[in-house]
Amino acid sequence: MPVLLFVLDTSASMNQRTQQGITYLDIAKSAVEIFLKLRSRDPASQGDRYMLVTSEDPPYCIKAGWKENYATFMTELKNLHAYGLTTLGQALQSAFDLLNLNRLVSGIDNYGQGRNPFFLEPALLIVITDGYKLTNINCVQEELHLPLTSSLPGSELTKEPFRWDQRLFALVLRIPGTFSSEPEPLGSIPVDDSVITQMCEVTGGHSYCIRTPKMLTQCLESLVQKVQSGVVVNFEKAGPEPNGCLEAHESSKSSGHPPWHSCRKLIYVRSNPKTGVPVGHWPIPESFWPDQNSPTLPPRTAHPVIRFFCVDHEPMIIDKLPFDKYELEPSHLTQHILARKSPLTCWQVFVASSGKCSELEHPFGYLKASTALTCVNLFVLPYNYPVLLPLLDELFKVHKLNPSPKWRQEFDEYIKSMPAYFLPPLKKALMMMGAPNVITENLNSGLSYSIISYLKKLSFALGSVFSYSLISI
Repeated sequence: MPVLLFVLDTSASMNQRTQQGITYLDIAKSAVEIFLKLRSRDPASQGDRYMLVTSEDPPYCIKAGWKENYATFMTELKNLHAYGLTTLGQALQSAFDLLNLNRLVSGIDNYGQGRNPFFLEPALLIVITDGYKLTNINCVQEELHLPLTSSLPGSELTKEPFRWDQRLFALVLRIPGTFSSEPEPLGSIPVDDSVITQMCEVTGGHSYCIRTPKMLTQCLESLVQKVQSGVVVNFEKAGPEPNGCLEAHESSKSSGHPPWHSCRKLIYVRSNPKTGVPVGHWPIPESFWPDQNSPTLPPRTAHPVIRFFCVDHEPMIIDKLPFDKYELEPSHLTQHILARKSPLTCWQVFVASSGKCSELEHPFGYLKASTALTCVNLFVLPYNYPVLLPLLDELFKVHKLNPSPKWRQEFDEYIKSMPAYFLPPLKKALMMMGAPNVITENLNSGLSYSIISYLKKLSFALGSVFSYSLISI
């Protein structure tokens, strides 16, 4: 069920008028209505949830949240007026807090237990503003500042205010108030240079500079296509350059590295066509080793950093062992991999510091071009799968599910090198494969009692807050 959250700038400057005599606020309201009309053409929109936040002071900025229906959303939208200051940072913080209210109750973030792409609540935040200076009661701000602290319990568990399934897009209105003789720009809509642009980019979103009504319509049609089920990850190159790579032919960033070396992009999470629910088996590792003696969890980044090594390997899959496959959003990285025209090889992926020893990390999957070279997929497998898969192959084909002491010793060593949160999905996978008794260890989380207790208290406390929010914001 996608959440479409609109953040409308309702500061006094939104009363300015275009050459047609229409205020910016009326254009913003109309843009929301056009977006909803375009979105309604997709049958999947039946499950959408709509929310509305303004730049007023909290909690009055929340016009439509978890408890309001579509009719209330539309009524609140039509009744908006432009006055006051441009407190966009506070509005965005309120929007993210609103979205994150139920996440610890549902356990969707799975803190300390690996990141499951199939546990998601995709949200598209669309900001409509005039791009003028940000203001508060004390001063004019040159940069977009979100409050350093959030009133939401558990917010310290993630470094950023957003999550990996929440992307921010901005429509910055630059429509002139007088007639312009300049020809309308052709091609794609330019990126705006306002302070909100960087915030959009770090969430995996984008900002658009809107100079004409035609550009606004074009942009809204593009935004409707952004309503996708997926999560944003940060791919970073590690290790040597791939064989035959000619860096001189690639456009470089200011750092001197080609753009495919670092890409913050979406991976699409497909739903089961029968149930409509995303399905998966394996988590993406945490960037730390779970320690039962640690009283607290280290804060995680909103987007996992997945490192890929440009060394060709053969893809590994064995019969009946489940795996997860996620298509990557087109990017410089996918272009580079597809240009290599090597669909029979793959690049292994890692998460730094995920292993038991900080200097040692093991692959949990690989990047591979599709056979037809039309897309690139991320395959997610059990942790350190190059060791596990040959062991399982030997168990079924050589030992016929009656393992030798030597095999048992090697398997036990593998289990000890694997983060504890991979144990439950591995046990489930072995049951599906017909080997339910291979894992005899107790299935513990690897987290300390104090951490488990704290997460339970957060879930209970936020459950009460969420229930209250359904009654009254």
